[in-house]
Amino acid sequence: MPPAPTGRAYVRFVLVLGALIAIGPLTIDTYLPALPSITRDLAASESAVQFTLTGILLGMGLGQLLVGPLADAVGRRRPLIAGLALHIAASIFCAFAPSIELLTVGRVLQGLGNAAVAVVSMAMVRDQFAGSAAATMLSRLMLVMGLAPVLAPTLGGFILQLTSWRGVFVLLAIAGTMMVTLASFALRETLPPARRRKLAFKPVVATYGSLLKDRTFVGLVLISGLMFATLFSYIGGSSFVLQDIYGLSVAQFGLVFGMNSLGFLTGSQLNPFLLKRFEPRVLVRAGVTIGAVAALLTLASAATGFGGLTLILVPLWFILFACGLTLPNTPALALTRHGEAAGTAAALLGASQFVIGGAAAPLIGAMGSGSAVPMTLVMALTASLALVVATLTLRGRLAPVDATA
Repeated sequence: MPPAPTGRAYVRFVLVLGALIAIGPLTIDTYLPALPSITRDLAASESAVQFTLTGILLGMGLGQLLVGPLADAVGRRRPLIAGLALHIAASIFCAFAPSIELLTVGRVLQGLGNAAVAVVSMAMVRDQFAGSAAATMLSRLMLVMGLAPVLAPTLGGFILQLTSWRGVFVLLAIAGTMMVTLASFALRETLPPARRRKLAFKPVVATYGSLLKDRTFVGLVLISGLMFATLFSYIGGSSFVLQDIYGLSVAQFGLVFGMNSLGFLTGSQLNPFLLKRFEPRVLVRAGVTIGAVAALLTLASAATGFGGLTLILVPLWFILFACGLTLPNTPALALTRHGEAAGTAAALLGASQFVIGGAAAPLIGAMGSGSAVPMTLVMALTASLALVVATLTLRGRLAPVDATA
């Protein structure tokens, strides 16, 4: 393991990598206020527009399975730069898309580009940190990254006041250009040639097979994926629920979305302090418990109408808090077990997050609109399943797998 950065180098690493990771939530969240206007402008159904969210999530999920072994074979920087370049091209494609079908294609391509950023960032952390140190680093990154969902919907709403939804994708192309410049000059390679793995079909399949044989790793992957599904159920459904059902304006939605995103930030930034007293597995179990209870309360309020908008928003804040507490710890635990194949392990972890999460948005759309029940029902199901898996997987002290971790 190369020496971990300290002092100013540590701060620079957090800021640069956090800014790069933020391109993912920025790509997803900036266009959320525009979903109703995209529905009208492209004469598309609500479920078809929600599938554009699924498109980017599936692109990110499947792309990570390809990028992970590549990053273990050729190093971290080259896949990162190539992914950002694809993000820029796909954003321009989306800005000029004449139909919902082509917009969805563009979103899948955006996801493929962002997949490289997600995998490489996680692998760079694992190259230099392990265990609680990795969980702490991921929490620091989420402070930088977490500003994106706080600011992005408000920024998207502001752009909509100046121009159409197409302007959002122009902004994303500009952001990608800034990020590729930053990555080119501010990030060093963290995987030396001596530690790289041969890129061949059989070894890649064997590596994925060894990961899937580790029951604890698989359990952590499922917990992470289910909590992402809870998060993306909210992301995919909230603009329609809060604007069309509860009557919030674009500006009000941006404010509410930003406030709820602070719940995610609060959980992720409380995590480093809690790690001084508790093991990461304990915090994962606490996070999924809070998330499941809050999601069930939100479902009860949506189904009965009791408490109105207030009893929808307050539990939503705690659901995002639970995600912020859980999601830095699950990858830290999972990747520490397989540091010898950090890129491939990060790819499998990330793919599960976005594939499972990507299934949430069309499921909500298929259940119909006109009520908050579909969104809250999916959130309650995924959060409760995460609690069940955590209870079965994290009952005792975790046995290490990777001796080099």
